[in-house]
Amino acid sequence: MSHTPHELMEEFPDQVDVMHALKEKDAHFARLYDEYHEINRAIHRAETDIEPTDDLHMNEMRKQRMLLKDQIAAALRS
Repeated sequence: MSHTPHELMEEFPDQVDVMHALKEKDAHFARLYDEYHEINRAIHRAETDIEPTDDLHMNEMRKQRMLLKDQIAAALRS
């Protein structure tokens, strides 16, 4: 299991400038971006046992992160 955070800047390195621009002009994108970082930090804290959780909750958080990442990727493509 990886304990490396999945930061959006690392996930989409060629889209950093686009993400910053979208955060400024698109409230929906800004909300997705913030929610992604919130869930990503929660997953990282759980994976590193700072705030342990059970497997079911961990899987649900990972699914939520993937959904948000997919929505962010779709916004970056449009």
